[in-house]
Amino acid sequence: MYEVVGVRFKKAGKIYYFDPDKLSIEKDSHVIVETARGVEYGKVVVGQKTVGESDVVLPLKKVIRVADDRDASQVEENKRAAKNAFSICQTKIKEHKLDMKLVDVEYTFDRNKIIFYFTADGRVDFRELVKDLAAVFRTRIELRQIGVRDEAKMLGGIGPCGRLLCCSTFLGDFEPVSIKMAKDQNLSLNPAKISGLCGRLMCCLKYENDNYEGSKDELPDVGAYVMTPMGEGRVASVNILDLTVQVELKDKMRMLEFTLDEIVLTELAKD
Repeated sequence: MYEVVGVRFKKAGKIYYFDPDKLSIEKDSHVIVETARGVEYGKVVVGQKTVGESDVVLPLKKVIRVADDRDASQVEENKRAAKNAFSICQTKIKEHKLDMKLVDVEYTFDRNKIIFYFTADGRVDFRELVKDLAAVFRTRIELRQIGVRDEAKMLGGIGPCGRLLCCSTFLGDFEPVSIKMAKDQNLSLNPAKISGLCGRLMCCLKYENDNYEGSKDELPDVGAYVMTPMGEGRVASVNILDLTVQVELKDKMRMLEFTLDEIVLTELAKD
């Protein structure tokens, strides 16, 4: 078992576990930790707790110290410097006539590296651009190509529902979303209606998918024959949310709605 705190470095970013190393660290405080990118400033979003070995990536790195006002000032200074770096990089991209879109710029906390995030349709030869940027900033330069979903997460926006994008407010990870999820929920398959600002299927299709799949397994297929209190009939439609079925009765040629308790499957749907 390991004593850990959960630290997040970006809003709606992934949560990483660190060893508090006997420090008294409260939730919502800020800490200085060492990561693969170097020394970083993060927010504690999960207070001290004990987790199993399967929940952590070993070796578990320790929290260096609790952040103070000087560290917060350093972060703000890095943000201001990143805005300046963004303008310079955009100018350099135009000079080199590169087919790429700059999305964001980030300084590591210790300013040992500047990371430039960009999108592009294909591979981009940015070697000369890196040389120019290194000559201007005199530090390590990293250009990282990201996808459209990551771009939406970074830039934010308002979705078709009228709310701020889930990915930019609380979703730490992107989960796979398929067109089958939209079909199972009887949604319109019009791409304009089920796609987010990124142009990909909306992440929220995943939220209720497990419930829909569970309910769908309980209900008979459309076209199956069932016995009802009113006689045998054929399933014309199903209501997944209410767990009811519309049955077209054989003898009386009418449509009635029944609950699962009122029907018995007599014959599977025929192809």
